[in-house]
Amino acid sequence: MTEMLYPELYKSLEAVRWNMEKDIPWDKFDASQLTDDQARTIKMNAITEWAALPATEMFLRDNRDDSDFSAFMSVWFFEEQKHSLVLMEYLRRFRPDLVPTEAELHAVRFPFDPAPPLETLMLHFCGEIRLNHWYRRAAEWHTEPVIKHIYEVISRDEARHGGAYLRYMKKALTNFGDNARAAFAKIGVLMAAARRTEKPLHPTNLHVNKELFPNDTVQSRLPEPEWLEHWLDEQIKFDDSWEKKVVERILHNMSLLFERTFATAQDLNRYRKEITVRLAAVAAPASAVAASA
Repeated sequence: MTEMLYPELYKSLEAVRWNMEKDIPWDKFDASQLTDDQARTIKMNAITEWAALPATEMFLRDNRDDSDFSAFMSVWFFEEQKHSLVLMEYLRRFRPDLVPTEAELHAVRFPFDPAPPLETLMLHFCGEIRLNHWYRRAAEWHTEPVIKHIYEVISRDEARHGGAYLRYMKKALTNFGDNARAAFAKIGVLMAAARRTEKPLHPTNLHVNKELFPNDTVQSRLPEPEWLEHWLDEQIKFDDSWEKKVVERILHNMSLLFERTFATAQDLNRYRKEITVRLAAVAAPASAVAASA
């Protein structure tokens, strides 16, 4: 059995936790540098971050056998909800007409279908990498100094969360071996090949409830469902050069995790196939024994 990660992760994240009153330079606000379009994107991101609530409910439900990871959710959930809160606080102070209503926030709280925990862990690891880059780009795009600072702050949080998820992925390799490798490689290939898809691949833009389809993505339940693509393509201009950075970070971390170099998604896919073959070879004798019993 491996040691619990939660106590150490709690201490490390607690040591760098920012304070909403002291660490955000509210007095530097410059109204002339905030456009209506920019302010509306802040509202959409505040609602999107609120989706940490149903995500946490999903994690706790699907990881009932993992108390270590479930305990870590107390930290992740707190910090993610604070992202929503600081964006709403910005609007409350400077654009109160755009503060999300409770109904708009509650709209993104809906049940996610049960999913394999290892695949979900990898999906959210990649999601943290992507959010880190989205928010870094948002900080560059915005012209108002306070919101620029806020996006820089929460982007660093997302990077730390990705690092925490990576620690749990390493633990899963020890506990579950090739089953974990297969799960992580499968989702890694999907995320590293995201440039080929029409829409950004992120947990908030993926279908998660068959009964509610097609209204079963977080983005579909926003006041402006098409906002994300417009924000990425037309506003912060998250172009191929930025998408390449996301893919490179995913592949770099997969290389570290699996102790093997992956320069492309194709390299990672070949590794995934190797693991699949290896698992099949192990399963075949077991199936033969069961059949003869």
